[in-house]
Amino acid sequence: MSTAAPPRFGREVGAVLRRRLVLPLGALAAAERPRLALWLPVAMGAGVAWYFALAAEPPLWAGAAGFVLALALAVAGRAARIGPVAIALAAVAAGVAAAQWRTAAMPPAIRELPFGAVVAEGTVVAMDVLAEGRRVRLAEVRLGEVGPVLTRDIRLRLASGDATPLAPGDRVRLRTLVRPPAPPAAPGAFDFQRVAFFGRLGAVGFALGPAEVVRPAAASSVALALARLRQAVVARTLAAVPGTAGAVAAALLTGQRAAIPEHELARIRDSGLAHLLSVSGLHVGIVAALGFLAVRLALGLWPWALLHLHVKKIAAIAGIALGLGYMLLTGSEVPMQRAIAMAALVALAVVLDRSGVGLRALALAACVVLLLQPEAVLGPSFQMSFAAVLALIAAWEGVRGTWLAPRRDRTWLARAGWGVAALAFTSLVASAATAPFGAFHFQRVQVYGIAANALAVPVASVWVMPWGMAALLLMPFGLEVVALAPMAVGIEAILAVAREVASWPGAAPGLPAMPGLGLAACAFGLCWLCLWRTRLRLAGVPVLAIGLASPWLVRPPDILVAPDARLIAIRAEDALHVQSLQGASRFVRAIWTERSGGLPMRPLPARGRPAAAIDCAPDACMIGEAGRAAAVLLRGDPPWRWCGRVAAVVSAEPVRARCAGSVVVDRFSVWRDGAHAVWLDRDDARVVSDRGHRGARPWVPPPPRTRAEREADALPRAPLDEEAGRFR
Repeated sequence: MSTAAPPRFGREVGAVLRRRLVLPLGALAAAERPRLALWLPVAMGAGVAWYFALAAEPPLWAGAAGFVLALALAVAGRAARIGPVAIALAAVAAGVAAAQWRTAAMPPAIRELPFGAVVAEGTVVAMDVLAEGRRVRLAEVRLGEVGPVLTRDIRLRLASGDATPLAPGDRVRLRTLVRPPAPPAAPGAFDFQRVAFFGRLGAVGFALGPAEVVRPAAASSVALALARLRQAVVARTLAAVPGTAGAVAAALLTGQRAAIPEHELARIRDSGLAHLLSVSGLHVGIVAALGFLAVRLALGLWPWALLHLHVKKIAAIAGIALGLGYMLLTGSEVPMQRAIAMAALVALAVVLDRSGVGLRALALAACVVLLLQPEAVLGPSFQMSFAAVLALIAAWEGVRGTWLAPRRDRTWLARAGWGVAALAFTSLVASAATAPFGAFHFQRVQVYGIAANALAVPVASVWVMPWGMAALLLMPFGLEVVALAPMAVGIEAILAVAREVASWPGAAPGLPAMPGLGLAACAFGLCWLCLWRTRLRLAGVPVLAIGLASPWLVRPPDILVAPDARLIAIRAEDALHVQSLQGASRFVRAIWTERSGGLPMRPLPARGRPAAAIDCAPDACMIGEAGRAAAVLLRGDPPWRWCGRVAAVVSAEPVRARCAGSVVVDRFSVWRDGAHAVWLDRDDARVVSDRGHRGARPWVPPPPRTRAEREADALPRAPLDEEAGRFR
């Protein structure tokens, strides 16, 4: 009997699979093909993130070579239908190349700074008014009388009570203590050194005396002129409106929010209104819309203009020009760049009589930001801004044809109800989209953010920002108080909402630190959910859910050691049991509390058992199960008593002798490699240092040299002929 033909059962199974699976998937893929271009910025962002996740710096040519090869593969593989995959690889390589070139363009980090007090001389390029005092940023800095001019800026807090008049462009001299940017408080925590590297900041410190103006500001660059204008706006705003309302007004007009008291900032954050203080796309959208409406109304009242000019097109260009000026005044942050790029595309579409609003405009804006400022992809500003706009565009695409869609045939009462529902829907979508990124960066989620935004955003949009723009226009005439007074009334209303919502129970619960892979899963799941149109988008929901659950899927470290070893924490029984020495950093303590999800910090006792896994004596604390210590925290006990008996020996003092059979984390360890985290098992310990986590990157300081190594480098070298003769 012949077996060439497949059995009937096999043919039936194949037909069912083809009908139920293959054909539907093929139809979905065909329907989504026009949306493939929207994934280009996602691929570029993945390339940028991959570059920053590397443990070592790749060759400078690697990204560019990968881009060229991927493009060649895309051209050669069009017939084989691998073109889209090759283009995606080219976008990934473009992201890597952009990040590499951006890093290479940065001046090298300052590796050695004076340990003691030093006289610093530099040019003021920016000045922040703080809640208490002032802070300046200096460029072209010289430390000491004969030191070289630094290639990076330094940021200094002026001495308390120093009222020396300073303006951007002034050349100043002051006695100061400077230190390198602080390392992360724990492996995987916020990396201020990376932010400072790309911000061209080389050191931070504080002044030990009043500043002396060596040379007043002269003719300068556009950047310094904008900085002087920003400082003048802040000073006149705070003079017209004192207190927190004035500080918030200055933040909305210039982007400088350092003058807002910390307790008010905490309430604003906990209520979910922090985005109103971070000048973003919402603000530039309001400003551009105000410019558009004002110009269109003014020209609409001029009959000749209505007959001879394209009023709508002129108004669109005027709105973008006003938004661009506002962006320059407030410091050109990433959300502003995204908003201006999208608004410019909208204005261009109006001029060309086309439709320019949608995901394609957002994708193009993202590509521009990633090419010009690739490091922004790691920051909360970029992530939350693009996530909110992406979710809003996708959500409003999804409600077309429903009762939420705008309609002109509604009565005024129905339109008012629709406006309230649309505002609540917008707040819900934006809050849900940005929540994973806020949880990753700040370990908090604002539970009542929808209610707070529903009350505060209309006030900011309809009342506060229009009066703020009027204040800027009136400042040249000295009449800004006419507009700042009603602006302050609206700000007080927003602050009242923030205080009320922040006081509600459970307004901002703390969350454990989310791992980087969890954030990547959230970002990919959100993009998958928003960029596709068909049922294929639902596959992003489980990916997003895994990312959201990731903080509880990873095991937190059992022991944390601060970068200076003055703070050591042991995690046990839902608390952090802390050994704190004199001079321990309160900032590190706060970061550890946030990353633990708000666990209480309890001091380790001199003697006793603060938890079942911790047994303390005056000379050591044993850590582990009863009767079998997995680690020990030394408090004066000699290390040799524990070496080989426990998996890890932790000490705030140097362990000078070799400790065979145990991993040692001591003062020397953190001096070389930064903060440490330790995970304990019954017979083993896994240790991760900050240097091991970040790798050898341009923004990570190299291992410090000992005094003997520095002295050896300082010794005079022998003449070359003597060295050559020695080896003949």
